[in-house]
Amino acid sequence: MLIRRRTLISAALLSLLAAALPAHADATLLNVSYDVARELYKDINPAFIAQWKGKTGETLTLNQSHGGSSKQAGAVIGGLEADVITMNQSPDIDILVKNNLVSPDWRKRLPNDAAPYTTTTVFLVRKGNPKAIKDWSDLVRPGLQVIVPNPKTSGNGRYTYVAAWGYALSKHNDDAAAAKDFVSKLFANVPVLDGGGRGATTTFTQRGIGDVLITFENEAVLLDKEVGGDQFDIVYPSLSVEAAAPVAVVDKVVDKRGTRKQAEAYLQYLFSPEGQDIIAKHHFRPRNETVLKKYAAQFPAIRTFTVEGRLGGWEAVQKTHFADGALYDQIVTRR
Repeated sequence: MLIRRRTLISAALLSLLAAALPAHADATLLNVSYDVARELYKDINPAFIAQWKGKTGETLTLNQSHGGSSKQAGAVIGGLEADVITMNQSPDIDILVKNNLVSPDWRKRLPNDAAPYTTTTVFLVRKGNPKAIKDWSDLVRPGLQVIVPNPKTSGNGRYTYVAAWGYALSKHNDDAAAAKDFVSKLFANVPVLDGGGRGATTTFTQRGIGDVLITFENEAVLLDKEVGGDQFDIVYPSLSVEAAAPVAVVDKVVDKRGTRKQAEAYLQYLFSPEGQDIIAKHHFRPRNETVLKKYAAQFPAIRTFTVEGRLGGWEAVQKTHFADGALYDQIVTRR
C-alpha cells in the first residue's frame, strides 16, 4: 500500500513537472549586420519573435551584432557564430561562401537575389545648406570637408565611392581616368575615415566635423528626425547608386547549432508584408510594391544605377577598385 502511494505521488510530481516545462526547447539566433541597420532590427526582432511564438510555441531569443559591413563579415570568418548575416552589399556574403560558411546558391533562396530592401546614397548637410552643396561636383571644391566611412571596412563607404565613380563616368563620357581624378579630389577632402557608417555619423553630428556627410538615405532621415530637424538638411544628388541589402543563412553555423528552421523563417519574414512594412517605416525602400506605394511620399524619386548594370558587378569592382594596391589604395595614398 505504501509503495503504491509513493508510486502515485511520483507519477503526480512527474506530471506537474512535465506541465511546467515548455512544449518546445527555446532557441537563440545571432544576426550579424551592418551598423546603420541597428534600429531596423530592434523593431524587426520582437515582431518576428511574437509571430514565431504564436506559430510554434517556441520562445526565441534574437541577438544583434553591428559594425562596419566588411569588418562584420571578417568577424564571422574569424569565428563569430552568426546564424544569419544581413549586409548592405553582396561581397560581404560572397566572402563567406569562399570560406565555406554560406552556400553558393544563397541568392536563389529568397526573392530579389535575397535582398529584402534597397536604399540609396544621399548627402546630409548643415541646416540651411551654408556651403550650397547640390550635387557630387560640389564635393570636390577646395576647402570643403566631406565625411565618408572607410570603403575598405564599410559597405556604406564603398557605396559612396562607387556612386561618385558612376557620377563621374556619366559626366565624362565613361572616361575612367577622369573618374579617378574626380574621386581622388573628393577623397582628398575627407579629413577622417571612420570604420563604419555610424562612426561617420557621430563624427559629423556629435563631433561637428565636416560640411557634408555622405550616407544612406535611411540614416540621413533618421538623423534629420531624431537628432534634430533644425540642425540638418537632406540633399538628393542628380545621380546615385541603388544599394541592395542582401541577407543569408550562415549554413555552417545553423547546421552546427540546429537553428536552420528558425534562421530561414527569420529571413523569410523580412519579405512578408509585415516585415516590409517595418522596413518602410525605417525609411529603407521595400521590395513589396503595395507597401512601397503606401509609403511613396517618404521616398523622393531619384535617378540611380546599379553596380551590376553600370560597373560590371561587385566582383569586377572588388578587383579593380578595392583589392590591395587597386584604384582605391592608389587614390588614398595620394591624399
